[in-house]
Amino acid sequence: MCGLVGFLAGDHWREAGKAAAVLTRMADTIVSRGPDDAGVWADGSGVGLAHRRLSILDLSAAGHQPMTGPSGRHVIVFNGEIYNHLDLRRELEQSGRAPIWRGHSDTETLLAGFAAWGVRATVERCIGMFAFAVWDTQTRVLTLGRDRLGEKPLYYGWQGAGDEACFLFGSELKALRAHPCCAADVDRDALCLLMRHNYIPAPHSIYRGISKLPAGCLLTVSLDRREPSVEVYWSLADVAVSGNHAPFTGSDQEATDALEDLLKSAVRRQMLADVPLGAFLSGGIDSSTVVALMQAQSARPVKTFSIGFHEPGYNEAEHALAVARHLGTEHTELYVTAEQARDVIPRLPDLYSEPFADASQIPTFLVSQLARQHVTVSLSGDAGDELFAGYGRYVRNSRHWERIARLPRGLRALAAGGIRTLSPEIWDAVLGPLRPLLPGSLRAAPGEKLHQGARKLAAERIDDLYLQSISRWDPARLVIGGREPRTCLNGRPLALDGLDGVQRLMALDAVTYLPDDILVKVDRAAMGVSLEGRVPFLDHRVVEFAWRIPQSMKLRDGTAKWILRQVLYKHVPRALIERPKKGFSVPVGDWLRGPLRDWAESLLDESRLRQEGFFNPAPIRRTWAEHLSGRRNAQYHLWGVLMFQAWLKQSRTGQIEPSGYDQKAA
Repeated sequence: MCGLVGFLAGDHWREAGKAAAVLTRMADTIVSRGPDDAGVWADGSGVGLAHRRLSILDLSAAGHQPMTGPSGRHVIVFNGEIYNHLDLRRELEQSGRAPIWRGHSDTETLLAGFAAWGVRATVERCIGMFAFAVWDTQTRVLTLGRDRLGEKPLYYGWQGAGDEACFLFGSELKALRAHPCCAADVDRDALCLLMRHNYIPAPHSIYRGISKLPAGCLLTVSLDRREPSVEVYWSLADVAVSGNHAPFTGSDQEATDALEDLLKSAVRRQMLADVPLGAFLSGGIDSSTVVALMQAQSARPVKTFSIGFHEPGYNEAEHALAVARHLGTEHTELYVTAEQARDVIPRLPDLYSEPFADASQIPTFLVSQLARQHVTVSLSGDAGDELFAGYGRYVRNSRHWERIARLPRGLRALAAGGIRTLSPEIWDAVLGPLRPLLPGSLRAAPGEKLHQGARKLAAERIDDLYLQSISRWDPARLVIGGREPRTCLNGRPLALDGLDGVQRLMALDAVTYLPDDILVKVDRAAMGVSLEGRVPFLDHRVVEFAWRIPQSMKLRDGTAKWILRQVLYKHVPRALIERPKKGFSVPVGDWLRGPLRDWAESLLDESRLRQEGFFNPAPIRRTWAEHLSGRRNAQYHLWGVLMFQAWLKQSRTGQIEPSGYDQKAA
């Protein structure tokens, strides 16, 4: 696991010394992604590459990057792991197209593949997680690539004007921001997306002119053809549709055995490392399955890690310990105090590099920090929910849509329009005296709840209903000067022909929430402590098979992830697993009313909001007051605004508001 940066520019940046200095400065911003080695390459033609290395495979100098292929044609910077690279080497050797190997790194294997098969054909052979930039010295074309599911990040975009314009790219936004050409102008349209989702979905980023390369894509650009060309080499949507059209036809037992074999293979490949390796263990179905399959294939106890909290309702450590004892792992747990968890908050803007507001980023960082004290690589159980229908919202929204869709569209539109004739504020005033008589769900912020209901009534398809169910704010009322871009959830629907409601929502999550929230959270938290995270469920062979498994084997008799449970029960007693699902989070809502209140108040100050000019203060201040009064738990809404405000402060000044408890101590 590493970090990469670079740029493509004209004559202004062709002085090698000048380019190297800027590249070094860019790479130094992401040193935590690669503390073991650093390298810079610039050939005086206007292209420069730089790399920070976390040594996992081939710890010798033969793994140093930027790396040049044997013929000198290709120069690469690479972040990730190609788990089948030894198989690719054998294929090259058997065909007589292998070079004389200098070492045993997967980066060297990639370069040999590019020379023999071309970039796309090589990538299509790869099993792994990756982001890379490769410069072709013959064609003068730069190619960027990202893995199929989006485990590894890659940002890019033109910045500057005229002869001094530069095409910048890198693993994190702060690396691009270190280049003199980067304007770092906040994109208010992307801010609308942040307020909607609490993350910014690809291809957007918080900066104008900077994009995220979507998962499963390759990009090419050159000084002769400056408009980047993006092509899709693998599509989750296509996989979902084809899997549904050609489902697995074997028995329950045959499907369970086939899934276990694929997961075993994925886990075995991802246990390959030249450094200590372990796994996160929460005691839930997904992480317990990964650890069970690791232990089944290991001659020694697997190192496992979990953190616990003393607050009731947030602690799963005792369940993780029970699973660890049964499997015989070498288990390490740490009970974290609320103060320790809150101490992470000032680090979040720099850690995530662009505003990101999934509050489980806090415990994710803490468990990564714990694991890094013992190992350099850690496997996780992420993506099990998206592949095996683990989230209750899939069934819940599907049922809601079935009921709503029975009503004539015209009647629904009429009712929705009637509700929206009054603003949420007016509805609050009208219904204020009646609040004690209202249903419990309407007593807090009745106007906003009615408008949410109106939007659901006006939904034209299940995608619209789902978007409303996962939305935090209505950006049109909140962000000044912003216009929400179209996404696959709000106007550019994915082609998912033949999928039922639950399957459609699973696919939508797999192309949005999974890469842009879950995988961002894990990558930045782990890389922030120089830990490589690996996700066996995202081996694309597992993903493709999961979409062939009939829905009846995922959801059965009200039980989610039925088939995955059957795999796990071969290794862990059912009694250790059967319990209500918990989230991996912290009590942010309570903290905002208590020790974080001063910190939040300073960031949400009305005069500050007006001066900065990004938000309409009225809905934020009203929501903040309702939260403080206890009438409403608005932690998810407020956390998104707070994370942007904290990020804005840090990105502009290099400083961040200290949290309330630190202010009192100062």
